[in-house]
Amino acid sequence: MNRIAAIIVTYNRKELLQTCVEHLLAQEGAVCDILIVDNASTDGTYETIKPFLGGRVRYFNTGENSGGAGGFNFGMKKALQAGYELLWLMDDDTQPCPDALAKLLAADGALKGEYGFLSSTALWTDGAPCRMNRQKICKGRRKCETPAAQDIVPIYQATFVSFLIQASDVRRFGLPIKEFFIWGDDIEYTRRIAVRGGKTGYLVAQSRVVHAMKSNTGSNIAVDRTERLWQYAYAYRNECYLYRKEGFFGVCHYLARCGRDFFRILLLARGQRAKRFGVMFSSVWRGLSFHPQIEFAPEDDLPEETR
Repeated sequence: MNRIAAIIVTYNRKELLQTCVEHLLAQEGAVCDILIVDNASTDGTYETIKPFLGGRVRYFNTGENSGGAGGFNFGMKKALQAGYELLWLMDDDTQPCPDALAKLLAADGALKGEYGFLSSTALWTDGAPCRMNRQKICKGRRKCETPAAQDIVPIYQATFVSFLIQASDVRRFGLPIKEFFIWGDDIEYTRRIAVRGGKTGYLVAQSRVVHAMKSNTGSNIAVDRTERLWQYAYAYRNECYLYRKEGFFGVCHYLARCGRDFFRILLLARGQRAKRFGVMFSSVWRGLSFHPQIEFAPEDDLPEETR
């Protein structure tokens, strides 16, 4: 067993998953095991991935579609139970460059483990920055002064597209909230660590991955496709919980975001304006009574040698 587990959450995207696994197996200068977490796919995912299983690649079926949040929660628990020291999270449409992991590990060494999490630069398929995966840079914070880590930048928010965390910090800060289902679980998790937990994360700029999304337009409820509006219901509900946890300024930030989106819908929406408003307002209301509990890995999951 290697000390690093790459955790991929997948659902009905067998071709993208296969490409992701191939990129992970082709990493240069660093080696990781691969834990595939399948949210009960129905497209023949297992048959597609079966030739890769054994050795460094393991497959788990959750038995239900628990969303990205539930999948990462499940996979991280499996990695902790197995005794991995570092967990490398990514979606199934992530394609790490050959030295992506090696660059993250170089940053891990340069920082001597003193970080909350590490995050790679995510590019879209045309080489442009992926708008959905832009990290939030710590204002007024200097870059890491270690010569070997001159491209390491302090951040307080990132996504689960090439996200590296130490197992000890997962035990300290808990697991992603599975009730989030989709959207915002990674934002809540990274802010839980860096903002509320006081342990800064870092962008490792030279560690690069391609996020092979269908488009690079980001998220905007005012102009997004009608068939995607159900996802915004989770976004507004989850963010309501997230920013309530950050007190007065967090609530103000959330209300400002909602106000921005109100005017976006009013001015930019070209169809289904009433439906878009309905999704936003009903989800904000549901968010006020949304109180999921943070789950921690049980102590009996600790490997024998660390108990």
